[in-house]
Amino acid sequence: MEKTIKKNIRKRKFHQSAESLFTNLVVEKNNGHIAAFNKLLLKLMPEVEKYVRRRLKRATSGRKISGGSYVAQDFIDELFVEAYDNFDEVGNAKELYPWLFKKVDELFEDAIEEEEFDMSTFENIDDYSQQEWDAMEEKYSVDGDGDLVMLEELDDPRLNKNDYSLNQVFIEDTEQELAVKLDQSLDRERIQNHINMVLSTLPSLTYTVFDLFNQQRFEMDEIAKIKNITTAEVEHLLAEARKRLRLSFSKRYLIDSN
Repeated sequence: MEKTIKKNIRKRKFHQSAESLFTNLVVEKNNGHIAAFNKLLLKLMPEVEKYVRRRLKRATSGRKISGGSYVAQDFIDELFVEAYDNFDEVGNAKELYPWLFKKVDELFEDAIEEEEFDMSTFENIDDYSQQEWDAMEEKYSVDGDGDLVMLEELDDPRLNKNDYSLNQVFIEDTEQELAVKLDQSLDRERIQNHINMVLSTLPSLTYTVFDLFNQQRFEMDEIAKIKNITTAEVEHLLAEARKRLRLSFSKRYLIDSN
């Protein structure tokens, strides 16, 4: 729990850094100082790059693009240009950080066609046997940043591990008993592997919303702006992701709990 709290604080510091840099970025842009502008913007790029890497890993593991077709730095380089050319779109300091993610999302989706999701993966989740779950998990591993990849893909040591937890899935008081049972019966690695495996099967938009909320610590209204959807849609997608995760945990590990 303490580790999760520290991680949340660190993530929010990037939001605060963006707000503190906004005025200086405006000054450098108005003065036409491209190099100085980019030097300031560079301070905000670490988390943006991690987000792009996760999206690339997901597209690669889903076999929607071949490995090596794109690298995260390509999108970051483009983002510097987009940010300088379109900085007037940022209305205030609070909008800057989500605006950067919105821009890099647009660049990513322009370059890579959104992958289609085969709903048959979870149509019959109620009928999944333990053997079928285990066979599915055997095909995958979790890389250095916690993203699910096929076993043959290489780890990327530059990224931190995604630290998803049960309290991001079981958020209602009525769900705590189930969460406690899982926490007592499964070790941390098994929980992480299962969450990442199920997340990898979600539709791209659902996965991205869940990632922005739990990994980048954006508020729902900020995610809505990044993804060009309504706040209500963000709430629905988060609820859908949690529902899929809860159902998968219940059916896989707690079949006899009813």
